[in-house]
Amino acid sequence: MIMEKSGKRWKLVLGLVIVLAGIGGVTAWYKFFREVPDGPFASADERFMYGSIGGENAAGIPYWIYAVLPRMFPEYLPGPGGYASLGIAWEEGREMPVGFTKKVVGFPRVSNTCAVCHTASYRASADSTPRFVAAGPGHTSNVQGFFRFLRDCVNDPRFNPDNLLDEIKLLTDLSFLDRLLYRFIIIPFTKKALLERNFDWMEREDMAAWGHGRDDAMNLTKYFMLEMDEDGTFGPTDFPSIWNLKKYRPEQGMRMNWDGATWNARSVLIDSALGIVAEPQNDFLEQMDWLLEYLGNLPPPKYPFPIDAALALEGRPLFESECARCHQSERTGKRIPLAEVGTDENRILSWSHEAAKAANKKALELGVERRGMIEDEPLDGYIAVHLDGIWLRAPYLHNGSVPTLADLLKPVSERPVFFYRGYDLYDRVNLGFVSDGAVAERVGNRHDTRLRGNGNQGHEYGLTLSAAEKLALIEYLKTL
Repeated sequence: MIMEKSGKRWKLVLGLVIVLAGIGGVTAWYKFFREVPDGPFASADERFMYGSIGGENAAGIPYWIYAVLPRMFPEYLPGPGGYASLGIAWEEGREMPVGFTKKVVGFPRVSNTCAVCHTASYRASADSTPRFVAAGPGHTSNVQGFFRFLRDCVNDPRFNPDNLLDEIKLLTDLSFLDRLLYRFIIIPFTKKALLERNFDWMEREDMAAWGHGRDDAMNLTKYFMLEMDEDGTFGPTDFPSIWNLKKYRPEQGMRMNWDGATWNARSVLIDSALGIVAEPQNDFLEQMDWLLEYLGNLPPPKYPFPIDAALALEGRPLFESECARCHQSERTGKRIPLAEVGTDENRILSWSHEAAKAANKKALELGVERRGMIEDEPLDGYIAVHLDGIWLRAPYLHNGSVPTLADLLKPVSERPVFFYRGYDLYDRVNLGFVSDGAVAERVGNRHDTRLRGNGNQGHEYGLTLSAAEKLALIEYLKTL
């Protein structure tokens, strides 16, 4: 009898343990792993600007931590205005900047998308509101400033549960359970993850700041995605436009990335997403295929200001004689040897076949099938890019070291040695953005072309044209 009662008691205890374990498991799933689809989106452009590409799981910052950091650590930002001081595109009335997602994976998390680097901003006049162009080069976006901000915040002793929860309390009332989770799990794990990210490689004394609208793309891949050892290279590059990707025809020998290191657009999109620590799970490849379809068919933006049609007509034969040989011919989309084009070599030096093999191996380990990075072709030049929407792609050259198209038609000795990057007021005369003056200095960064990786040499074409002919050529370039 005693044994029967004891057995029943143990069964009851076991049942309670199972029930509690089940409740605990469901709670853990709900609080940490439950994934709520983002959207719906009103348009394809909106999905591109705000839709998740899968970075929230591995690299997402808890939303409430993201929200309070500018209030707690304003001294680590370039200026007042919170995240807006980083030059990130921000549509009026939106909670999040362009290229920032807010998605629930257990709890609300913030991550980045392609749009943070690939949304252009321009203004017609100093007092007008900015216009945003999806898939354009994000020339105002200070990505390095964002990385530095996160690094400086997490290394500050004030980044601790007590202080963060005090600030979060000013914005929202977390439940008792959520406060416990933030105090003992979410905040400590976030701090650990950010400390392990290792942003210090960006701060070598022999490296210029990336500045607005640039990154050190291939080193980001090597050190973030591949965790390779630092090799001393520095290859800053402008964020490119990524509209109309179907123009790249790999079957015709065209390659992608500035140095032609990638076979096709699909591989570029996948590797770029993996480079910002997106996880290739669930619908990752479906999202990549959606991006490929969207960006492949997205037309370049038309020049938004009046064009002198007669003058542009005069400029067309000048384009054909001075530019078309590389930019509208069988050479377009293919490498032009560095010895021929003569531009800064540092971007080429920042990538290698060894890194390509490591990237391809990493993708396979993650279960991602794509054609991948090129392992055998010589990386000895820069791609002759298509010129669609060229009016919005300033500053020019692969490293963004020439502020306007008018400057690009000058010999190196006459190009600006210093100018300011990051101001979005459009220069209709010279085709580019205003790059000097008090406002450009206040909102942008000083770009010194004498520094490593910032060279403005090379690509000396159209030098024999008269001033009138250059004006006609520039007018024609507005039509592309």
